[in-house]
Amino acid sequence: MARRPQSSPRKSASQKRSRFTVDALLDATTRILVKEGFDRASTNKIAATAGVSVGSLYQYFPSKEALVAAVVDRHAQELSRVTHAALLEVAALPLEVGVRRIVEAAIDAHRMDPVLHRVLAEEVPRTRWFENVDLIERNARALIRVYLEAHRDEMNVADLDLAAFVLVTTVEALTHSAVLGNPEIVAGKKADKFVDEVTRLVLGYLTSA
Repeated sequence: MARRPQSSPRKSASQKRSRFTVDALLDATTRILVKEGFDRASTNKIAATAGVSVGSLYQYFPSKEALVAAVVDRHAQELSRVTHAALLEVAALPLEVGVRRIVEAAIDAHRMDPVLHRVLAEEVPRTRWFENVDLIERNARALIRVYLEAHRDEMNVADLDLAAFVLVTTVEALTHSAVLGNPEIVAGKKADKFVDEVTRLVLGYLTSA
């Protein structure tokens, strides 16, 4: 049975110089993933692109998979910051305005390095990516649940846990497909139309008799 590549860093980068090296390695990994994809990435290419020796790379990361896992974690944290900030922003907004802002935030999140996002979602070993996505979506559902509770009188749904799941899953699926698979749908003035339609879809679900 083939051994599974180690995907955790060898050590943390606590010193400033170490942090700089790790950041350079992660930036290099990102550039190679975007340009060449996961299968063609290698520790030799990553080290050369980062301007460090392979030996220095292995001081921090035991394998290509460990580097990619760190890139996944960093990208997921960036996505989480965008979505979390937007969900906190809509807390006091009425339902129609809040839902629209949630849709816009989802588009903004998917526009953060969309080529990298596609590679991570479609090419890298799936476990690490989906663990991060699942955590982001669970956190989003928890915040959406609080928002829906505060606006219960504007809606016609009884199960707020289910409503939060439907809202987050629907918006994520539509914005992911639009930004990564059909970018012309969210280009220029078409983006407003897309946001209008998704907002109308979600509001129809939340408020229909």
